Amino acid sequence: MEYEASRTMPADGRVVFDVAADTANMHRWLPGEIDVHETAPGFAEAKDHAHGVDREGVVRTSPERFRLEWESRGTRDYAGWLQVMDNPGGTSEVVVHLSFLGDQPEATGETQAYDHAERELRQSLDRLAQEVARRAGQPGGS
Repeated sequence: MEYEASRTMPADGRVVFDVAADTANMHRWLPGEIDVHETAPGFAEAKDHAHGVDREGVVRTSPERFRLEWESRGTRDYAGWLQVMDNPGGTSEVVVHLSFLGDQPEATGETQAYDHAERELRQSLDRLAQEVARRAGQPGGS
């Protein structure tokens, strides 16, 4: 099952990407059950603690393309990407795409799981926009 959402951000693409890719602060905008830490430049590991199940993943950054990509480790049941694109006038657009495969609830399209995934996706984008606005509004923040 595929999920996708987009949101306009209150800063240019470089600022938005820098905020989104900052592993030390991803907890400010990702769903609360996901922990991310950098393992090497351009790579990070993630742990998802949702539903009492720990799942590990890997995150790759492509700063030159303003893109993050991630996937579960050891299984092919989850992957996603975030793409930042500049808009005219100093704003940007963020698109997040999630792919759930296998037998997890989000993959089946079951109403409650679908609604939860959609809500978490929108709320994460809202929190990212708030973090971007906070960071861009600080002196030297852009």
